[in-house]
Amino acid sequence: MTKLVSALFVLLLCTMGSQAQPKIKAKAYQAVKATVYTTARDTSLRLSPTGEVQFKNFGQPLETQVCVFVDPSVTFQTMVGIGGALTDASAETYAKLPEAAQKEFMTAYYDGEKGIGYNFSRTNIASCDFSSDTYAYVESNDADLKTFNVAHDEKFKIPFIKSATAAAGGKLPLFVSPWSPPAWMKDNNNVLRGGKLLEKYKQSWANHYVKFIKTYEAKGIPVWGLSVQNEPMATQSWESCIYTAEEERDFVKKYLGPTLVKSGLKDKKLIVWDHNRDLIYQRATVMMNDPEAAKYVWGFGFHWYETWTGSDMQFGNLKMVHEAFPDKKLIFTEGCVEKFGLDRVYDWKLGEKYGYSMLNDFNCGTVAWTDWNVLLDETGGPNHVGNFCFAPIHADTKTGKLIYTNSYYYIGHFSKFIQAGAKRIASSSNRDKLQTTAYINPDGKIAAVILNTTDEKFAFKLCIAGKAADLVSRPHSIMTVVL
Repeated sequence: MTKLVSALFVLLLCTMGSQAQPKIKAKAYQAVKATVYTTARDTSLRLSPTGEVQFKNFGQPLETQVCVFVDPSVTFQTMVGIGGALTDASAETYAKLPEAAQKEFMTAYYDGEKGIGYNFSRTNIASCDFSSDTYAYVESNDADLKTFNVAHDEKFKIPFIKSATAAAGGKLPLFVSPWSPPAWMKDNNNVLRGGKLLEKYKQSWANHYVKFIKTYEAKGIPVWGLSVQNEPMATQSWESCIYTAEEERDFVKKYLGPTLVKSGLKDKKLIVWDHNRDLIYQRATVMMNDPEAAKYVWGFGFHWYETWTGSDMQFGNLKMVHEAFPDKKLIFTEGCVEKFGLDRVYDWKLGEKYGYSMLNDFNCGTVAWTDWNVLLDETGGPNHVGNFCFAPIHADTKTGKLIYTNSYYYIGHFSKFIQAGAKRIASSSNRDKLQTTAYINPDGKIAAVILNTTDEKFAFKLCIAGKAADLVSRPHSIMTVVL
């Protein structure tokens, strides 16, 4: 019960805390009927249409009635996009699949009708843990970057990104992130195990971002934005580099920000932090209290690894950042379930983790949400340091078949129905066991998501503009109601 009360408290805080936009005319959204899509444990329902419901006049609900309320006359943040990371591991696994499975994969993720409509993406600058080995784009001690080239990426990753972009209809906003500068630029002379960027190479490293972006764009891959450093407070066994808040602030202020501007890239969205929710407020205040650094920053990226389980996921920290710095954006830049095992690919908790996180992140003001690897193989890799993880889709490279985890369907309840440009609208539940978020799309359609992580079945009313429809939430289910 304590966890349930805590979850309700966080949900209400986040829903009420986001800054509302001016009201729109409610009469334009009179509810008549809606289509329901459901994914539920112990059933065959997977993003399945489960019928239409009719709305009828409905007055004051009784306290004994379970209700979810949606109010399209109050709007909040605008959705930028939902997607996943196009990593080396994903690209290499994809290349091992037969053509029919490749086509199935692209349709599953990027087709808005037949799949779940991904419209946002991320990729790594140079190697990360989800690469088959370490690699760099420049030779040792080449501070002028005269040897810069992305030949490594041309074999798998660049074709993969282009195929995903084509499958998404020719447009797939992409942000790029480094895991480490080249070893010789760091004080530990190693791309692995943390270390720090040496002062004498800070301008060269800033130039490296520009080289990467312009090279990718010359090869036909537009870059929407970039983050300064993946997980800047984690010394990992894989590629990593440490920045304190002050060090990241000064690198942005003195080097990266001015270099982007001078290079004609000031339109690229610069994301800082790119680490867990736990320290996001502290990092944001250090950055934003310096106007010369803050002027370059588009938003704050965050991950979920610090508090994995239960209701203790520190969504309140997102709410504080959103309220304190409403002109900057919140973007979920990475998350996955770690410690892969084939015996767990159908574990229902995988999907519920995504549903719970996405719903609360959006209710706290998040404008974009990016999963980690879009595809991994039957080992949870490839990964050059043994850090094997789950992806929403795995490929059995021995049989050429795709394995869909529950995460794929839970993500789809958001990505398939909430379009880029959608506005989050007011939504609330009068029971802590039903959680909700809702959006109004650019075409005027409303998508309301209802999450039930309990063992209980609930009959409830979906209420909007003086009308209500009768629905049922199955145990351990997620529903999207489109009206």
